[in-house]
Amino acid sequence: MNILVFGKDGQLGKAFKGLLDSHVSTLVAQPVIQYVGRSDCDLTNEAAVLALLAQFQPQCIINASAYTAVDKAEADSQVAFAVNAKAPELMAQYAADHDATFLHYSTDYVFDGEKYGFYLEDDVRHPLGVYGKSKAAGEEAITRIFASSNGKGQYAILRTSWVYGEGGNFIRTILRLAKEREELKVIDDQFGVPTSAQWLAQVSLSLAVDENIQLRRFTSGIYHAVPAGETTWHGLSRLVVQTALDAGAALKVHPSAIKPIPAMEYPLPAPRPMNSRMSTDKLRKVFEGRGDMSELQQLNQPWDLAVKAYVAQLAHDGLI
Repeated sequence: MNILVFGKDGQLGKAFKGLLDSHVSTLVAQPVIQYVGRSDCDLTNEAAVLALLAQFQPQCIINASAYTAVDKAEADSQVAFAVNAKAPELMAQYAADHDATFLHYSTDYVFDGEKYGFYLEDDVRHPLGVYGKSKAAGEEAITRIFASSNGKGQYAILRTSWVYGEGGNFIRTILRLAKEREELKVIDDQFGVPTSAQWLAQVSLSLAVDENIQLRRFTSGIYHAVPAGETTWHGLSRLVVQTALDAGAALKVHPSAIKPIPAMEYPLPAPRPMNSRMSTDKLRKVFEGRGDMSELQQLNQPWDLAVKAYVAQLAHDGLI
């Protein structure tokens, strides 16, 4: 089987590479995996995307690439839509035409954050900024293509939030600032779920392939994929700093010196959803139907466990 992974330079792409490479090395029948980054294929170049797909002929496409510079997107909408909407549309069309599996990743930013409680997969999209609008357009294109594919191919759009992994992210920013300052001010009225890129990659693979990296059949559609629980940026920051201190990191700031502020006191070019909480009941039912307790345990993992492990690893590696 040929597996094509877009976005090898990003946090999720790196997580996929680590998981797939380590697992595939133990298999007798090994799939052929190609990892694609910016230097390999310009996703704003439609001809380049189509040529790569035609050359590699994947049975499984994992699109871990995205234009994620939320604020920059406000002034760079053409590139944001090219990467987040048009390129996924081309990948989806290839998958539908060639009876392939397509995994794509979306975001809480397709919602306006005004709902009380947890968002469901079929809630109406209402993105606030260019980034969210471009991701919503990608979702709509993929859904439309497979709806007219006469049952050929399968897809999963996995919506997630607050991703962190190998690379720049909010957690690493907080740790850097905690080494420089004795007090921090962090937003405490935006709610969501921090999601480990490694966790997300593993959940995705559990949905799409078996232990031998052979494709599984699943019901195509949108799935929310975040760990259990919820927090705020302020709550996340306090946990990150306390975990780093417990691991022996030399920080100037103490968790008690991280002050909560409302989002209105920290204006940014692009609006953010105030509520990014998403229900994972739909994905849970898929895993329940298979009777695989390990998959359910993974999906039900509390968000803070992975954050603590991530920060402790950063401290162990001398990256704090």
